[in-house]
Amino acid sequence: MELQIRKLNSTDYDNILVGWWKDWNWDAPPKDFLPDDSEGGIIVFDEDVPVCAGFLYATNSKASWIDWIISNKNYRKKPQRKQALILLIETLTNISKNAGNKYGYALIKHKGLIDTYEGLGYVKGDSYTAEMLKKF
Repeated sequence: MELQIRKLNSTDYDNILVGWWKDWNWDAPPKDFLPDDSEGGIIVFDEDVPVCAGFLYATNSKASWIDWIISNKNYRKKPQRKQALILLIETLTNISKNAGNKYGYALIKHKGLIDTYEGLGYVKGDSYTAEMLKKF
């Protein structure tokens, strides 16, 4: 297994990510809600098969938001899938650290993903009860 990472590009949102969100029965966030119009993140491949992707929001503080992790539901190689998610979150975290940030933040509900973040040194903050959004 040779996992490879690359920056998201202008076609990944429509050609890969929207389908993944649909497969998981989630609504895809609008392109312009995501960092850099959906190009502000990375995607992990197992050879030529896309496995998972995630985004990194920059802020005007020493914190960054490392989130919107999504995966290929049809990719079922268990150990490789977990390693790809670890590699994704580690890489996004390191990009944030290298940019001078001191904190990484994620807003997640999925138990397996929470466990992955915890395994990488993230700690649980408060449990939120509502996700609030407003479109202007």
